[in-house]
Amino acid sequence: MKISRITARAGKWLSEDGPHRQIVVSSRVRLARNLRDKPFPGWAKKAERIEVLKSVREAVESLAIMDEPIAENLEALSPLEKQVLVERHLISREHAAKGVGSAVVMNGSQTLSFMINEEDHLRMQAISSGLQLEKGFTLLDAADTELEPMLDFAYHARLGYLTACPTNVGTGMRASAMLHLPALVMSDQMNKVINSVNKIGLAVRGLHGEGSEAMGNLFQVSNQTTLGETELDIIERLNKVILSVIEHEQNARAVLLERKAITLLDQIGRAYGVMSHAHSISSKEALNLLSVIKLGVDLGLFPEAHRLPVDALFIETQPAHLQKGAQAQKMTAEERDSLRAALIRAKLGDVPEPDIAKIAIRASNTPKNDE
Repeated sequence: MKISRITARAGKWLSEDGPHRQIVVSSRVRLARNLRDKPFPGWAKKAERIEVLKSVREAVESLAIMDEPIAENLEALSPLEKQVLVERHLISREHAAKGVGSAVVMNGSQTLSFMINEEDHLRMQAISSGLQLEKGFTLLDAADTELEPMLDFAYHARLGYLTACPTNVGTGMRASAMLHLPALVMSDQMNKVINSVNKIGLAVRGLHGEGSEAMGNLFQVSNQTTLGETELDIIERLNKVILSVIEHEQNARAVLLERKAITLLDQIGRAYGVMSHAHSISSKEALNLLSVIKLGVDLGLFPEAHRLPVDALFIETQPAHLQKGAQAQKMTAEERDSLRAALIRAKLGDVPEPDIAKIAIRASNTPKNDE
């Protein structure tokens, strides 16, 4: 299967450095497009979906930016392979539920993916490391411009691009950033931040988007409306909010170092101890413990060289990745938990114990706030 080219290595967005990388794990920009005079996928008959798939897939595979594209019709993928793509954020959970008449086209570096016949005829997305929303939009804007002569997109002079869901009408763009916010969670400030962000028309969601849980202290911040603003206006507003959230997280980390250094060190030490010696770890527990280890890397308690292996474990320890890597019959939850623990022990085997002195030094150098 071509999909093995994807699972064989980490995505470029995960392995590369980027602005504000310690807190912003990744940036994603998505454009939704539909063909004129064709029923939306949810209303289309099988023959109509197949017809749309053929024309859209051919156009996408011919794009100049898609060097050696990897394309698969979804009915050719097993449920496990689809779930692997979901865990890598290359397709949505909704798209994974599709079959005949739907497809995905990706580039080898896993920074671009095109979902065909998901909720819309075409959803194209770009993923970058760190806070790089403009980079993602520039790539998709070029792809969109190249596709327009080949595909007659549904467009209204007043409303903009027409989409299956009214909330996407207009630019059809959703931009988001995946943020790692352990200090805000530890200091019980996360709900306040979520409420503030919601009040200004943005959304905060979990690891896999709408309706998903914020495991591993990972949160997606995205725009909610696409009508009445240009793409660059949306990105500029989102950037400002994300930079503000980054500042709040940095301040929360400083306060934890100043006032709760022992508690912070205890959590990092316990996470290190459990992950180094446990023989059974659930997916949720692994993500939450990895979040604490990741914070330890950010604070200098672990060598910087271990950042990438820790980040990679956020994906490698997910259920479908474990099952795919095992190349065995379907495992039970208990078998997955055991394999997950073994993988973590192996990957963290050369990670030294947390450097306690770094916490003491940082805490002593943190300016005290007058109360």
